[in-house]
Amino acid sequence: MKKNQLGTSELFVSEVALGCMSLGTDEQKAKAVIDEALEQGINYLDTADLYDKGLNEEIVGKAIKDRRQDIVLATKVGNHLKEDGTWYWDPSKEYIKNQVKESLRRLGTDYIDLYQLHGGTIEDPIDETIEAFEELTKEGTVRYYGISSIRPNVIRTYVEKSNIVSVMMQYSLLDRRPEEEVLDLLHQHSISVVARGPMGKGMLANHGKEIVQAKGQKGYLDYSYDELVGIIEELQSFDQPASSLAIRYVLHHPAVASAVFGASSVEQLVENLTYQDIRVTENEVQRLQQITKPIVYQQHR
Repeated sequence: MKKNQLGTSELFVSEVALGCMSLGTDEQKAKAVIDEALEQGINYLDTADLYDKGLNEEIVGKAIKDRRQDIVLATKVGNHLKEDGTWYWDPSKEYIKNQVKESLRRLGTDYIDLYQLHGGTIEDPIDETIEAFEELTKEGTVRYYGISSIRPNVIRTYVEKSNIVSVMMQYSLLDRRPEEEVLDLLHQHSISVVARGPMGKGMLANHGKEIVQAKGQKGYLDYSYDELVGIIEELQSFDQPASSLAIRYVLHHPAVASAVFGASSVEQLVENLTYQDIRVTENEVQRLQQITKPIVYQQHR
């Protein structure tokens, strides 16, 4: 599988990543999905301390313990989990530096390749947050850091003030908001994009029509239910599978280093990886853009 450099880092990540949130709590089943992902050439795994209240990190850590050196391991911080299972947003330096120790313990490793702020607002103590990540990289606990955000004002601030190597953001054929102002900005600053949700909540999968009927009755972003149905029907007129087109589309922009998708089964994982069998031409990209629309961010200006 093709590997891309993540920003200016020394990390080279597979062009698709396994988002581990969907793995569930069955250790054997989760390990089977991770093993298959690694066998298929995926070297980039993304988890977070919040997923299943920390259990996801533990499951991932156990699954990769004998192959840690072959993997780009990413996790996230910022959602302060309380003993009662609820959480609150906490981007403080104190929390980040304490929580990284817990993530390392759960993951069974002594370093994290990519540590990401799991959200962020413009009201955060951003200088303090950056200081925490910078100190962790100097200590060697974290190799590189990034943010997971769709807020343009937050992204621009981190571009100006920090040494982030990546921004994880929602990006798909149905959510083309990053194209308007974020993708080119990050590319110009040699900061990579990790595109999450390339399947548009499953509506762009090969069985997308069923998902639209189940999840899209009230529409999605700027799309009505009828528009979603029309898009899915248009996708079926292409010669390639819808899921493959969806992944190829987001990988088309040079800012995107990797597209991250979840898989709750080996079968689902393998189906998503059929994108490798196709290429999309510039004409096809333009056609895909014609059947969707370039919506923009209305908030967080």
